[in-house]
Amino acid sequence: MRIGELSKKTGVPTRMLRYYEEQGLITPRRLENGYREYDDYLIDRVHKIRGLLDAGIPTRIIDDMLPCLNQGPEIVVTHPDPELREVLVAQRDKMTERITFLEQNRDALTRYIEAMDIAGGLLPATGAR
Repeated sequence: MRIGELSKKTGVPTRMLRYYEEQGLITPRRLENGYREYDDYLIDRVHKIRGLLDAGIPTRIIDDMLPCLNQGPEIVVTHPDPELREVLVAQRDKMTERITFLEQNRDALTRYIEAMDIAGGLLPATGAR
């Protein structure tokens, strides 16, 4: 598929996909005419990259993690880097904090929506869910 199709299938702009390519996170095949051809497996990879970026993981770390993303539950690391481990632990802890914060906000929104529904007569005032 061409980059425009990969963009549509992943929701990631073509400019960002080119950036991923510059960073070595995705690699298209080159056709005889010089066009880039993006394989279907890259759809899942782009989703994983986007998720890691959204979680605050920098591309240099994502590049190190990519080989592990397609492994099963047992990840094998052949050359552990203590500095990278330290960065990953810090990123994981930040992610955990964000998840907790998001859960609290989601619960507050749910309570607010329920209060609106009660005020609008959509739910009984007993607070039934």
